[in-house]
Amino acid sequence: MTTNEIRQKFLDFFQEKGHAIIPSASVVPENDPTVLFTTAGMHPLVPYLQGQVHPGGKRLADSQKCVRTDDIDEVGDNRHLTFFEMLGNWSLGDYFKQEAISWSFEFLTSKDWLGIDPKKIYVTVFEGDADAPQDDESIGIWQGLFETVGIAAELGDRIRAYPKKKNWWGPAGLTGPCGPDTEIFYDTGKAHNPFFGVECHQNCDCGKFVEIWNNVFMEYDKQADGSFVALKQKNVDTGMGLERIAAVIQNVDTIFETDAFQPVIAKITSLSNKSYEGNERAFRIIADHLRAATFIIGDQRGVSPSNVGQGYIVRRLLRRAIREGRRLGILDPFTHLIAEVYAGEYGGHYAELTQNLSKIVDELKKEEEKFGKTLEKGMKELEKMLSKGAISGEGAFLLFSSYGFPLELTEEILREKGESVDRAVFQSEFKKHQELSRSSSAGSFKGGLADNSVETTRLHTATHLLHQALRTVLGDHVAQKGSNITAERLRFDFSHDQKMTPEQIVKVEELVNESIQKDYPVHCEQLTVDEAKSRGAIGLFEDKYAQLGGKINVYFVGDEKKGFFSKEICGGPHVEHTAELGSFKIQKEEAVSAGVRRIKATVAGM
Repeated sequence: MTTNEIRQKFLDFFQEKGHAIIPSASVVPENDPTVLFTTAGMHPLVPYLQGQVHPGGKRLADSQKCVRTDDIDEVGDNRHLTFFEMLGNWSLGDYFKQEAISWSFEFLTSKDWLGIDPKKIYVTVFEGDADAPQDDESIGIWQGLFETVGIAAELGDRIRAYPKKKNWWGPAGLTGPCGPDTEIFYDTGKAHNPFFGVECHQNCDCGKFVEIWNNVFMEYDKQADGSFVALKQKNVDTGMGLERIAAVIQNVDTIFETDAFQPVIAKITSLSNKSYEGNERAFRIIADHLRAATFIIGDQRGVSPSNVGQGYIVRRLLRRAIREGRRLGILDPFTHLIAEVYAGEYGGHYAELTQNLSKIVDELKKEEEKFGKTLEKGMKELEKMLSKGAISGEGAFLLFSSYGFPLELTEEILREKGESVDRAVFQSEFKKHQELSRSSSAGSFKGGLADNSVETTRLHTATHLLHQALRTVLGDHVAQKGSNITAERLRFDFSHDQKMTPEQIVKVEELVNESIQKDYPVHCEQLTVDEAKSRGAIGLFEDKYAQLGGKINVYFVGDEKKGFFSKEICGGPHVEHTAELGSFKIQKEEAVSAGVRRIKATVAGM
């Protein structure tokens, strides 16, 4: 069953169940300044989930184009994508748990539809807490469905209950619609890896279980005081990643081995004279990034490469793909050739790709030519360096950071001359760069880490306390988007789409000052990315660190026995005890850009 056939079967199934099939919304949000792209199937339907009447009625189904940019640097592994399709069915105050769960089970297991062996299906539900009870209704529905196919489904085995972190959706902001969800997993049959724990279960990270579908039941409305009341309009919001279910149906190990990617993998093979095996990372980056760029440029609200906003993301995707193409030996313009393949593969369902193909091709050719000139400048600089002797690790990093010249190309050129790059030195320079500049969109770090005075050291530790306090008060969606520290004050940018209330600002101040008064110890541990994640650290997880073989610094604030106040990836410097900060004061809270706020603050004695 091809990816296109799976998509069509999904839409046909829900049309038979009385759903209106609606077209995918633009991948570029029209009325939402808080995000660059449409990131989920429910994103364009938020007004209707909140009560606005949809012209298609109360039952809807679609395949939504989505782009997520948080994981661009993760692409190249066996599962991350920037562009993906999300299959979804929706009930706007119509059917609820019984129908949603029953239909998902029918679509997955019926021989008339996907025909997955029911024994391969495992599910999770909400375990309940002080806000809402355990989702016994969903548990009962699942047990009844499994019973119809002769499978005993005990709670704690085939059906598992998890807390809010795993089985609860929303609200999107501080208040609003939210509720429990039930997630459906597929048992791949792989052996459990004990590295991830003694016991395997649905949410184990070992890879045995793969989540394929999520049914969200919006039945509560979170109030400003933190309480939950029953919603008048109860909705169903479901999502199933098309690429992921295709990998399951086609019985392949990764999404890149599905039929959707095979024509492009073949094209890259033809252009490079290299095989996919042994070059998986480069092939995957090219295939994913050029698919995303093709859909974004060819969208009904298409975006061209540029240095700002959505255009910057397109440029970043293209240049990363071109770099990998060069590494594979593809020296002639090729990105438009890949786009033409995708237009042929997807044009039947997304007509905009064929309608806008000439624009897509023109934009890709122009961008590749522009980047080619950038690489030419890098080559000239490399030749200058070579004329003065061997290229150091610092020199290789200068080529990478200032000219966009890939390390792999530098290494390849030096190999031909019997020389090499000191990767350890390059790695060290790279880490400094990452610590000093998270991304071009977040702004540069002038001062701060480069200034190790007592004042900046205090303020740097204060940013960790502030970061955690913001997450405690506003929610786990808060993430650092930039930081600037001088001897006088700290400036901290973070993801949040609403102006903070005076009460929230006071609460954040109080939490920071409480942690200062408790005189928490501060210590650093060097950990691998996986170790840092397993310890619950927050911060920027760059797969580049792992690729270059290095570890990252994680600063822990607090006492392990009582629970750390803060665990964050950072390059330092920091105080040894929080009492050294004296006291903390927020001077200003303001907007920076869509979905990003900024706090300016000081500590005592500044």
